[in-house]
Amino acid sequence: MLVIVCYDVNTETRPGQRRLRRVARLCESVGQRVQKSVFECQINRAQFEALERDLLAEIDPKADNLRFYRIAELRGYEVREHGCFKATDFDAPLVL
Repeated sequence: MLVIVCYDVNTETRPGQRRLRRVARLCESVGQRVQKSVFECQINRAQFEALERDLLAEIDPKADNLRFYRIAELRGYEVREHGCFKATDFDAPLVL
């Protein structure tokens, strides 16, 4: 399956800068960087579970954001969100 991994790590502190490097290294070990913090990974389910577990161990969910887009053949896609990011509901009424 194809998995898109996106992250936003708060780098305002020294520990945040170290987290960013560790997250990037983990992603580089299984996928290819397509943008600064976006990776495409062609992996199986077991590899996906291991990657998700390893990345969740690195991030600070109160300061960082981690998203996985799983694109499986014939199944469409699934998004798993972790951290402080709040997604916009594009199906909800638009209020100006």
